[in-house]
Amino acid sequence: MLATSLPLPTSFTLSSLQTCKKTKTTPVHCSSPPPPQSPMDPQPKRVAVCGGGVIGVCTAYFLAKKGASVTLIEKSSVACAASGKSGGFLALDWCDGGPLASLARASFNLHRSLAEEFNGAESYGYRPLTTLSLTVTESEKQSPPSRDKNLPSWVDGPARGLRAIGSTETTAQVHPQMFTKTLLSTAVEKYGVEVVIGKVDSVGVEGGRVESVVLEGGRVIESDSVVLALGPWSGKFEMLSSLFRVYGLKAHSIVLEPKEPDAITPHALFLSYYPEQGGKPMDPVYLCGMSSEVELPEDPEQIAGDPESLEVLKRVASTVSSHLGEGEARLKAEQACFLPCTDDSVPVIGEIPGVKGCYVATGHNCWGILNGPATGAAMAELIVDGQATVVDLARFSPARFVGRRRKG
Repeated sequence: MLATSLPLPTSFTLSSLQTCKKTKTTPVHCSSPPPPQSPMDPQPKRVAVCGGGVIGVCTAYFLAKKGASVTLIEKSSVACAASGKSGGFLALDWCDGGPLASLARASFNLHRSLAEEFNGAESYGYRPLTTLSLTVTESEKQSPPSRDKNLPSWVDGPARGLRAIGSTETTAQVHPQMFTKTLLSTAVEKYGVEVVIGKVDSVGVEGGRVESVVLEGGRVIESDSVVLALGPWSGKFEMLSSLFRVYGLKAHSIVLEPKEPDAITPHALFLSYYPEQGGKPMDPVYLCGMSSEVELPEDPEQIAGDPESLEVLKRVASTVSSHLGEGEARLKAEQACFLPCTDDSVPVIGEIPGVKGCYVATGHNCWGILNGPATGAAMAELIVDGQATVVDLARFSPARFVGRRRKG
């Protein structure tokens, strides 16, 4: 299905759950000194977190909050990939009945707590949503069916089959890039996290235990623990790719700013969309190739959208609402990102077998923004305390791949 949603009150994003927008961002300053230590204090655990997306940033934030000395290493720029170009959609119970249920519920509630702590409504566009399911048939544009009185006023296209699938208690949204950068700014300014821009070349291991991270160019960052939160680029890192497969699915999105932004209410719409030429209902993102693997570029800044796929999204937007048609809304962004996926559709979160102190957090697919906080909090507990309590990580352990025949 297709999701349509609002990243901020002044914008409208058309995408799938897995895509997003790019608007104003919160600046991230490089490190400030950590709080002074008493001579009697134990030496804080040194942790290198590799990856500046939402998973890495949440992990760095919660680690630093627990007293660890954290260095965040990012190859390009913070939240430059899927964490800056997703829809930012949050759901409490949509993963119920599956392996992600407890993670998603814990993380949804953490999002709500963080929004209260950081004034999320102002800082990064956090807002509860009413979420609806609709069927839209393009051929009915000229003679639309009778209008459902419960439809939002701005949905004036040929929509039918209205059904509520989420309330303001169970669904919400953040601007993902602003959320990620707000959290990192706090981690830097309040807890002394250091941000390093550089590409991780390898993890230094001695006697089966982590001792450092080595960057391209030779810089060595000595560490007691390392977290590899590399998103779809996990599949290009040999230490991980030798154990399990992580691959990228490409997703597209556009951001529209209507002339009358106040006319657009805070609703998320999931559509079954029937194109004019007939046939089965389509999800425009699947037409972009989201259901197949695409070669992942080395540099996230090189990711570009497919023009035909982006045109489909524009057509869908204008069909759903006249407020989103050409001339009625300004196109603010056309973009694409890669979602990190695993063969069993379950994230990989935990310590790598046989390498003490080396942890991984990746493979969150379309639920990375939702599950970032609980993943980060659980990783911080696991590394500092030896066990996660916010959520049981046993189901997500990389040890599940030991002895399996790796695909691909």
